[in-house]
Amino acid sequence: MIDGKIDISKFEEEVKPIDIKYYLIKYFRYWPLYTVCIFLGLIIVFLFHRYTVEEYEVRGSILIKRNASPEVRILDRSNIFSGGNNLENDILLFTSKNLAAEALKKLHFDVSYFAATNIKEIELYDKSPIKVEVDWDFPQMETGMIMLTMINEEQFKLSREEKGFFDFIAAKANGPLDEDILDKIYGFDEEIHTTRTKFKVKQLRPMKAGEKLSFMIHNPATIIDEYARSVSVRPLNSYGTVLQVSMVSTVVEKGRDYVNALMDSYLDYDLKEKNRISENTLKFIDEQMYIVEDSLREVERRMLNFKVENKLLDVNSEFGGVLGNIQNLEETIQNIEFELGYYKTLQTYLIEKGKDYSDVVAPSLVGVGDSFLNGLIAQLITLSLDRRKLLTVVEERHPNVTEIDSQIDKIRENIFENINNLVSNTENRKAQVSQKLQDYTAEFSKLPQAESNYTNIFREYRLRENLYNYLLEKRAEAGIAKASNVSDNSIVDYARRGSLIFPKKSQNYGMAVGLGFFIPLAFLLGFHYLNNRIMDQIQLKNAIRIPLLGTIGLSTKETNMIVAEHPKSMVSESFRSLRSALFYLASEKKSKRILVTSSVSGEGKTFVSLNLAAALALSGKKTILIGLDLRRPKISEYVGVKNKIGLSSYLVDKATREEIIIPTKYDNMYIVPSGPVPPNPAELLLKDKMKEFLDSLSEEFEVVVMDTPPLGLVSETMDLLRFSDVNLYIIRQDYTHKKYLLMINDLYANDQIRNFYAVFNGLKAGGDIYDFGGYNYGYGYNYSYMKKSKYTGNYYEDDSEPKRPNQWLDKFLSWFRV
Repeated sequence: MIDGKIDISKFEEEVKPIDIKYYLIKYFRYWPLYTVCIFLGLIIVFLFHRYTVEEYEVRGSILIKRNASPEVRILDRSNIFSGGNNLENDILLFTSKNLAAEALKKLHFDVSYFAATNIKEIELYDKSPIKVEVDWDFPQMETGMIMLTMINEEQFKLSREEKGFFDFIAAKANGPLDEDILDKIYGFDEEIHTTRTKFKVKQLRPMKAGEKLSFMIHNPATIIDEYARSVSVRPLNSYGTVLQVSMVSTVVEKGRDYVNALMDSYLDYDLKEKNRISENTLKFIDEQMYIVEDSLREVERRMLNFKVENKLLDVNSEFGGVLGNIQNLEETIQNIEFELGYYKTLQTYLIEKGKDYSDVVAPSLVGVGDSFLNGLIAQLITLSLDRRKLLTVVEERHPNVTEIDSQIDKIRENIFENINNLVSNTENRKAQVSQKLQDYTAEFSKLPQAESNYTNIFREYRLRENLYNYLLEKRAEAGIAKASNVSDNSIVDYARRGSLIFPKKSQNYGMAVGLGFFIPLAFLLGFHYLNNRIMDQIQLKNAIRIPLLGTIGLSTKETNMIVAEHPKSMVSESFRSLRSALFYLASEKKSKRILVTSSVSGEGKTFVSLNLAAALALSGKKTILIGLDLRRPKISEYVGVKNKIGLSSYLVDKATREEIIIPTKYDNMYIVPSGPVPPNPAELLLKDKMKEFLDSLSEEFEVVVMDTPPLGLVSETMDLLRFSDVNLYIIRQDYTHKKYLLMINDLYANDQIRNFYAVFNGLKAGGDIYDFGGYNYGYGYNYSYMKKSKYTGNYYEDDSEPKRPNQWLDKFLSWFRV
């Protein structure tokens, strides 16, 4: 309090916290905009789902078994602490074109069938009523989409597909066509043959006349490439050997069948590779049997001829024991030579072959019982098979191939060393057996000549016969092993159902709701941030340093004399609030001078001056309104008086004081028009006569209201401040720029102005809410009226207006006012 007066500006210096409720109410009033945007977003997502082909993921799982070889883990130190399960090769094999080709042989994917629809692409797959059998032995061309239209129950017509509005985004809209087969009538099971096409159409179930569907013929190479790329394979966990095989398909059944066929083909491939060993063993045994069989027949023929020529029936039983020993030793030598032959054949095979040893015959299959060599050969075959699988999808320079080659080289060196030892030991064993055979042969030579010759022939025959029987036995064992071979791997779960992965409907609808809310909110935030105009009281209080004295609502009446002609309106009540606030200011003055100004023209200072003077006059105060805006006079126009003489006339001595003071039709209210526009308004207002005129008015009137030019445009307003007791600075909502307030703030901060108070004019809130705020600094009051609400009803009867045809539009647009 200064000299008994209250300094309202001190209340403004208090730092106020952020009003969350203000921002919630400010942006919640735009709920119709959010609702419209969310509704549009939901419609867009619905149409997107309606015209988008769904994609499903189908999954199956397969167990990969591996048997670790202890011999290799001893020889190769890199494998001692690692498991024998290397799933990378199997994963690469699943994505190879060779395996895809084997899987596609089991399926009918070379032709795709589509329903006749303009909405989106619907593939029929196994629900198609027809089946197209393509002769791929003929140089068939890959065709685009062909439309099949039923003529009657037995005939159909082929034509170019009718493209719909949305077909530009569908894959089925592309591809060439064989024009020679179009626009012709065919029958089912009839061969459709041109220079570029050859196929038949079979009917699976009856179709009605006029029914349509489309089909497309795919090149097998294209299908193989497409499906080889479409498969995704990954381990289910880091420690197991179960692989999950999945793919994305627009038809669940089609993807399911391919995944299952691919896993079955993998098992077939694995079994085929295992059977290669048995097949190679059978081939080796058959070659040996062919040689032995020829020699056996030759010996049998010689023995028969010798018996006929010498008339012999039996050999002397006395030498039977010696003959038996000789035969046993010869069989032993024969087996030793068989082993030596295998070792030397194996050596030659390992030398001649490069890196692929999958065709080698295992020792155990030919009767060689060395367990260490068997283990090495088994591991060599396994690595060779893994290398073959890997080379189906990568080149030889791949790191995995290089690693397998390194392991093969180590095992190959150990096999060579082991074979050399086995050959040396076997030759020593053969020499010992041969020495025993010579001893028994010398003893057998004591037989008579004829019987001795026959015994030699018979002994050779038995040797060949025993070897032949031995090979027959091994051949049967290899055949049984081949027949009983099963894959080490097994399918854990066949693909059955698919999960929708595109479009994700619930997620898309959620995004539509979120974006429908946040996009307009972001737009509003950006608009309000970039908007430089004062939009509400909170912005005004944050932008201006002088205190806010009151708020004036936006008037929709056709007259400017709101207080006088519509005293029951809400705008009139806001002027009464402003009048009450002014009673507390300069209360010690007998005659109060009130100056009204603004930043620029159009902010409503004349409107406020006029109605404030009317409100003061209605309260019983003798009030005079002076038009000090000599450049653009408007008061006379608003009140309805002539502006031929006025203040400018008085200041240049062309009119008397009594002539320019004009009473109005309203009690206690007088006006002084601005008068004709002078050439030097600023100089006129600086005359001493102006001060004398105001002093004389103060003696006669209780309130003097001065309507002055804009403070930011002309200089005379600053000169007029010395005559005023209270200064009102008018700021208009959605009109006054924030930058206009920099000058008044700077003047206030430098103490160049005093007794300045802001009035917020033209306030209109969103919807049906109007806020007319008085100053609320501990005393005074703040009016907030709700038009036609449950609180006011029709209390302000003057605000009732007849409905206009576009009132609903105005009401809707009012929601979007800031």
